[in-house]
Amino acid sequence: MGAQVLEVANAGARPISRSLATANPPSDAVIRALATEDQVLLAKLLTEPMDVVDHPDFGNDDIEQRLFGGAARLTDSRSTRFVEKPDAIVDAVVGGERIPTLSHAEEQHVFMRFNYARRRIIEILGRNAGRRLTISATRLLLAWGHRMLAARSVIVRLNMPLVLAMAKRTRLSNIDFNELISEGNMALLRSVEKFDCARGFKFSTYSCRAILKSFSRVAMRASRYRGTFPTEFDPAMERSDYVDRMRQDVAIDCVDEIKEIFLQNLAGLSDVERTVIAERFALGPIAGIGPAAPKTLEQVGTLIGVTKERVRQIQNNALKKMRLALESRFLAA
Repeated sequence: MGAQVLEVANAGARPISRSLATANPPSDAVIRALATEDQVLLAKLLTEPMDVVDHPDFGNDDIEQRLFGGAARLTDSRSTRFVEKPDAIVDAVVGGERIPTLSHAEEQHVFMRFNYARRRIIEILGRNAGRRLTISATRLLLAWGHRMLAARSVIVRLNMPLVLAMAKRTRLSNIDFNELISEGNMALLRSVEKFDCARGFKFSTYSCRAILKSFSRVAMRASRYRGTFPTEFDPAMERSDYVDRMRQDVAIDCVDEIKEIFLQNLAGLSDVERTVIAERFALGPIAGIGPAAPKTLEQVGTLIGVTKERVRQIQNNALKKMRLALESRFLAA
């Protein structure tokens, strides 16, 4: 737990790295008193490694005044947020306004806010190395964490159209477009973490290469996948059997209802009609009359002493009565 937390920057800007968090979590009572989003953020800050890109101006006494409009001050003694001065870029992005491309100075300002917040997080963890965080240190840590996330959100939201534009320009027709966008967004996030604004380049110049490399990785992964699985997975080919199962359930219910209609003669069938239906459809085991195997029209006509055409007429009339009874009892319900 005593690993080195900060590396002093030399005259040029270079990363200041932290391994894993060196401070212990606060007491359970302090954690329970935090909001859910603060608990999630605290766990992330204490467990995930963080790389900070230093800047020569971070050592100046007026740096917080330049970046945030004043010294860091919590809104109240129980808060995990700093009092924030109005910032044109941040306020416009949070408000959903359409922002044109940032100038180099504006972009540098946002990245300095992001990296300075990460620097302060590492300093707090370094001061509490090997010790349990106090409630005041926890609130300061979370406040700088929220500032870091807010700055990163501004950078990402302003540069997400770059991922979409490059995905359209890449023309990888054999790759799912949504997968390209997903990989590009992840590359954008990694670029934000590593970008050094003090070198004088635009962020888009730096991130474009990372996004293109992520597209290449997607293409290589898809190529390897096709070598193993020549046919791509197509969700449209995976037909659900829900409709078939529902149709089978309805059919079973209808059969049961027809049996009930026939046994109780709810359709008002005559004795001749009941005999014809029982003999034609082998309802003997159900109704207690007729055979176990269906008979032909001619066989039924011989049994009741009529022609097979008359049997067909009697049968159709009986089925019509049963259908009407079924619709009134089952389908209408």
